[in-house]
Amino acid sequence: MATRTQIAPSPEAPDALCDEYPCSDGEPMAENDFQYIAITDTVASLRQMYKGRDDVYVSGDMFVYYREGSPGSRVAPDVFAVFGARGSHSRHSWIVWAEGGAPPTFVLEVASVSTWRRDREEKRDLYAAIGVSEYWRFDPERARFFSPELVGEYLADGEYRALDVYTDADGVLRGHSPVLGLDLCVRDGMLRLYDPAAGEWLLNHGEQAIALVEKDVVIREQADSLAEKDAALIEQAAELERLRAQLRDSERNR
Repeated sequence: MATRTQIAPSPEAPDALCDEYPCSDGEPMAENDFQYIAITDTVASLRQMYKGRDDVYVSGDMFVYYREGSPGSRVAPDVFAVFGARGSHSRHSWIVWAEGGAPPTFVLEVASVSTWRRDREEKRDLYAAIGVSEYWRFDPERARFFSPELVGEYLADGEYRALDVYTDADGVLRGHSPVLGLDLCVRDGMLRLYDPAAGEWLLNHGEQAIALVEKDVVIREQADSLAEKDAALIEQAAELERLRAQLRDSERNR
């Protein structure tokens, strides 16, 4: 049975430890487009979801150091979220003991040829040992590595137990994450996040970019409309002043 190691917090700021605990190994972020899109879209969606919460930190492909004094004791989840974080500001690495002892609460690994077996076995055991509450795995190549292509598990008594993943009436493979309060879904082969409380899909990276452009267009249109209204008000004020001047001249000439 895996057991969680209790790690004492350190007063040291996490980024001050970068020399001892490097933030990069020089390896690429992803092996292919399938993996890259799933990682970046999920990080973007989660960051948008929790952007107003300073106690939630979301990142991906970043080292998580979990044992003080052992720089080799590290793992780089494809996507992770920490609830109970001390600020959502940017970091070089997530150093557990320097963050008050908080490991990631949620981890998602996206499968590739060289990683899927390690994700299923070695990383699964490690995440259970350090206390990751939920562990999800996604196969972006339509069940090339495992089926179904979405697997979710929650930690109970030091061991992972399966979360329900099912195909809904619309043909969407769906599982609910109690930690996130979101549904993880495979729709048309793509990993998407759905907010059941709001009844809407979270925007992915590309959709957020489009939304920003559309918002900018709306703001520009509103600004143009306000400028036109301002010009009309100025003209009305000028006309009113002209009429007042005429009235004053008429009264003086009586």
